[in-house]
Amino acid sequence: MRVIIAIVLSAAALASCTPESNSDVTGSVETCARRLYSPYNPKDMKQCVAVCISCERGVVTTCSTSCKLKGAQ
Repeated sequence: MRVIIAIVLSAAALASCTPESNSDVTGSVETCARRLYSPYNPKDMKQCVAVCISCERGVVTTCSTSCKLKGAQ
């Protein structure tokens, strides 16, 4: 019984944690993107990946996948 309670409490604690990079409340990514590219085009693959790596602290693999899913070419 104690094991079940420990598992449930652990699951609840993990579910309440959210990564900081998921929510951009302050708009800092958009500001960073404008600093890198004055006419920032999120549909341009090179710009999208560069902004993702620089502003969202991503890596090439995840950023290129993210940009493709967002419609960049």
